[in-house]
Amino acid sequence: MPDVLFAPWRYEYLVSEKQLGCIFCEAAASRDDDASLVVYRGRSVFALLNRFPYTNGHVMVAPLAHEAWLSESSPETLSELIALVARTQAILVAEYRTDGLNVGVNFGSAAGAGIAGHYHVHAVPRWAGDTNFMTVAGNVRVVPEELSVTRRRLAALFSGGA
Repeated sequence: MPDVLFAPWRYEYLVSEKQLGCIFCEAAASRDDDASLVVYRGRSVFALLNRFPYTNGHVMVAPLAHEAWLSESSPETLSELIALVARTQAILVAEYRTDGLNVGVNFGSAAGAGIAGHYHVHAVPRWAGDTNFMTVAGNVRVVPEELSVTRRRLAALFSGGA
């Protein structure tokens, strides 16, 4: 019998009404950073919170342009993107006192990309022991900080030049 990994904290995402458009393009075009959870806007990339985070401080970095592959981005965009991922890492480690960080990108639906047409980099803070009895035995993910608080907290750090 295969092992089963339960992730009930993702249920809200599964049953939520899915947007027909691209969530990244919509957030990039939005002028309401609070509602779109944007924490930073650059020349060709931006950073926003994951609306259904795996942990507190789960940030995504994406190009402003609707591009599915790194190879579609200009060298300038790629340079700005990796610099913003590095800056995101530094901010998350300092502000959330993380023990580690998962950083990853999925390209295409076959690779697990939830939004296959607009690539994005996930930065997920991790702590020693963050897979505790709540997740393992209780099938519950505890994300103690409300998203609007996380957005205000991180947006202030990104704008402050951290």
